[in-house]
Amino acid sequence: MRSDSSNIDSRTAALDLLNQVLGKGRSLQVALTDPALQALPQRDRAFARRMTATTLRRLGQLDTILDTLLERPLAPKLHSLRNILRLGLAQLLFDDVPAYAAVDTTVALTRTLKLNRYIKLANAIMRRAQREASTLRQTPAVPTNTPGWLWNRWVAHYGPENAAAIAQQHLAIPPLDLTVPQDAAAWAERLGGSLLPTGSLRLTDAGRIDELPGYDEGAWWVQDGAAAIPARLLQAGAGTPVLDLCAAPGGKTAQLAATGAAVTAVDRGDKRLATLQSNLQRLGLTADCIPADAVTYQPPDKQSHILLDAPCTATGTLRRNPDIAWTRTEDDLQRAAAAQTKLLHAAAKLLGPGGTLVYAVCSLEPEEGEQQVENLLSIEPDLQRGPIDARETGGLDECITAAGDLRTLPCHLAELGGLDGFFAARLRRR
Repeated sequence: MRSDSSNIDSRTAALDLLNQVLGKGRSLQVALTDPALQALPQRDRAFARRMTATTLRRLGQLDTILDTLLERPLAPKLHSLRNILRLGLAQLLFDDVPAYAAVDTTVALTRTLKLNRYIKLANAIMRRAQREASTLRQTPAVPTNTPGWLWNRWVAHYGPENAAAIAQQHLAIPPLDLTVPQDAAAWAERLGGSLLPTGSLRLTDAGRIDELPGYDEGAWWVQDGAAAIPARLLQAGAGTPVLDLCAAPGGKTAQLAATGAAVTAVDRGDKRLATLQSNLQRLGLTADCIPADAVTYQPPDKQSHILLDAPCTATGTLRRNPDIAWTRTEDDLQRAAAAQTKLLHAAAKLLGPGGTLVYAVCSLEPEEGEQQVENLLSIEPDLQRGPIDARETGGLDECITAAGDLRTLPCHLAELGGLDGFFAARLRRR
């Protein structure tokens, strides 16, 4: 996206987004709902979002470059100035913003924030970066743009080659995946997309989602190709009763309802459940939506089919949510794992004889995936894995673990744009 030096409002918005994410630890998705941002024209909102996302994807490189360009480190209290310079360098080095616009608007933004004593510094930094742009772009991207604690974990769990491939995939703007319950091939042709081996429809440069053909009539919904796999592992057909725990925002609920399954969708967040109901209404699908905590929820009978897509650190979604890399910590991981243990054990207690439970998380961390399942199986002798066959993933053998679970990595299908990192296991009670 190109812009010019008059487009200062969008850059002010981008700075505010960056300050909220890096300064206050807010998610980018939540920060984007700010009324001040929503008041901007759609083009300016899109530009602000794109520049913020680019800055977060390249944050490690940008800080390395900035520290090289500075004669002395910036004081910690100058966090807004650092973010102004990060945004400016991101535009200059890693996007298609003209150099004059990146330089001029960085200086203008410094003046707007009344950081007058640093205007000459901002101008000098940006003009030097402009002169040395070709060299600065060579600053290593991997593993520089991945927080050390995540990088070390991925190297340990997936090996250095896979870790590097994951980190590289996080630098690219991800495509848009759609789940299309009917006539997927026809919709692929109409929307100018392609079908993934998993069955999802993939679009590049899709533009505004709500302006695409098929949106208003509910012909499809947005759902990453990896996220669409777990619900299929339940093998629930028409009339099958399914308990969907932690169901909002409802992509998997919609998948199940579209097959004709009788879905009971449980989520404890009223706003989240309202979003789920709104999504189902647009799609013309129905489910019995119940506001309840999945840990304490008690249906009248044991269940034959349960899906638990548990809340997690979402480190598998960094290509779509680059803020997560900089707002999550190892403490967050431990808290998430503890909550998942309670949810998974509670779900298992609701499963009747012969029943199937699919547990899933959009996380790359074993504590939230593989280890949760192993811990449950060690204390539930009546539970066993229902191994997943590669044919259930469109033939993606690399996504099936030795134990028979699903483990997608962002670098899987890299030649087609990658996948979110997901884990899923299918468990059956004897």
